[in-house]
Amino acid sequence: MAAKLKKGDKVVVLAGKDKGKEGTISSVNPSANKAVVDGINIAIRATRQSQTSQGGRIPKAMPIDLSNLALLDANGKPTRVGFKMDGDKKVRFAKTTGDVI
Repeated sequence: MAAKLKKGDKVVVLAGKDKGKEGTISSVNPSANKAVVDGINIAIRATRQSQTSQGGRIPKAMPIDLSNLALLDANGKPTRVGFKMDGDKKVRFAKTTGDVI
């Protein structure tokens, strides 16, 4: 099945400790049905020092289930995503307004 949410989409969290917060998707894992959203679902991870990082207790955005995310439409309201054929191309559209994303 095609992924309804993609990298770079503005989303809002529907459930969990970060309910109501907005962010941008930085990565999607369709096989696990999860996405990482900047600034959402932050956990503190202890990391070892390396050449690239100081190490220590570093906050890291953890994956969140796609079912707990909703796309923000042009008006800034949460919407579901549908697919339709636009000529010979398959496009995503917002279910609330019908606008092509």
